[in-house]
Amino acid sequence: MGSYVEIIENLTLILGENRIKTDLESLKIWGCDRTRHFDPKPQAILFPQTTEQVQQIVRLANQLKFAITPSGGRTGLSAGAVAANGEFVISLDKMNQVISFFPADRMVRVQAGMITEDLQNYALQQNLFFPVDLAASGSSQIGGNISTNAGGIKVIRYGMTRNWVLGLTVVTGNGDILRLNKGMVKNATGYAMQHLFIGGEGTLGLITEADIRLDRVPKNLQVLVFGVPEFAAIMPILSKFQAEIDLTAFEFFDQRVMEIVMAHSQLQPPLAAPCPYYVLIEFEAPYEIILEKAMQIFESCMEQGFVLDGVISQSIEQAKNLWRLREDISESCAPYLPYKVDVSVLISYIDDFIKDVEKVLKQHHPEFKICWFGHIGDGNLHLNILKPQNLDKDEFYAQCKHAMRYVFDIVEKYDGAISAEHGIGMTKKAYLGYSRSDEEIVYMKRIKSIFDHNLLINPGKIFD
Repeated sequence: MGSYVEIIENLTLILGENRIKTDLESLKIWGCDRTRHFDPKPQAILFPQTTEQVQQIVRLANQLKFAITPSGGRTGLSAGAVAANGEFVISLDKMNQVISFFPADRMVRVQAGMITEDLQNYALQQNLFFPVDLAASGSSQIGGNISTNAGGIKVIRYGMTRNWVLGLTVVTGNGDILRLNKGMVKNATGYAMQHLFIGGEGTLGLITEADIRLDRVPKNLQVLVFGVPEFAAIMPILSKFQAEIDLTAFEFFDQRVMEIVMAHSQLQPPLAAPCPYYVLIEFEAPYEIILEKAMQIFESCMEQGFVLDGVISQSIEQAKNLWRLREDISESCAPYLPYKVDVSVLISYIDDFIKDVEKVLKQHHPEFKICWFGHIGDGNLHLNILKPQNLDKDEFYAQCKHAMRYVFDIVEKYDGAISAEHGIGMTKKAYLGYSRSDEEIVYMKRIKSIFDHNLLINPGKIFD
């Protein structure tokens, strides 16, 4: 490995002095994501402005043998962007512009550091819609979303980030620039390599540009919140609505979550009395008949005992406040230092899966207080374990890691995924075998070595 002084001197020739940060505060800020399991220890933070500068940095890394950690909006929850072992961080913060807009294709080419919310607003200015919507849309970046194949609250209608990526420009770990798929909907010319980088957590190289597909703007969105007597009633509600209406969102959360959100965000209770579980439903109602159909389904669910009470938004402002009950969950739970787990199983298994998880946690860790919420309409569940006051952080995380063996045993039992949308990073790599076979992991490592001969790009993520 080249000396630190030699590396910095060469990086300065590429970027200039003003695009390199080495002060302790910057190292701490850009060296981590939202996980707190690992202490950031980067060597320096680099801010390239072009794909070519990224390429020069990566080629220098291969020459002088130093490791690189890509960094986007730093909103990840699996330590996929944490530089814990002396890596040099490449931040995409300065690569945040729209490059080209293709109206006939409903496509926009953007730099990977563009903030999700900025892309959403740009799409609306073109009378179009970018549907990937996350709690962290105001700070997450497109490149990071693509690298984790982010999901969010609209997956039931629009699918994952992968569905909206038509092409990528990447710098591989070997320092080559590849333009993958070039924005085409149809391209039957061999391997679709862009899909290796979508969800690849920056382990194969760095995404620098993305061709993003846009959609029409949804019309007259309606939001319903139902109080539900038991978890077993949630899936029948989903089935009834999906049989008649194309939903844009179907979310759930429990009463403990509701109490935490209302206390933190000072929102008013949506219903007259507390309920064990809540369901939030969103759908388009451009025609009155769709709204009438929704009310008929609601009444049917009430008659069958699936719903105890409900409310429908009467204005845009009320719709936003109902959505805040779901969108404010992560921020509201943060003071409890929750251990966050996102998993997915087939919708058919969700009821049994939750029962099994609650049973095993009660048996082995009765002191844990758990919160359930998630994008249940696509099989994605978020389990948050709140830190007991009598445990310090390290002991709490140690107990949670012990508990995860039991939880992931159940994930494996139902052929599920130990990560639905947050990625593996470092927090879950020890558990990868619960969702991936030994043979799959061998192939994944071989793919990594092809794109990154010297294993210098985001080392230690997904697997060792």
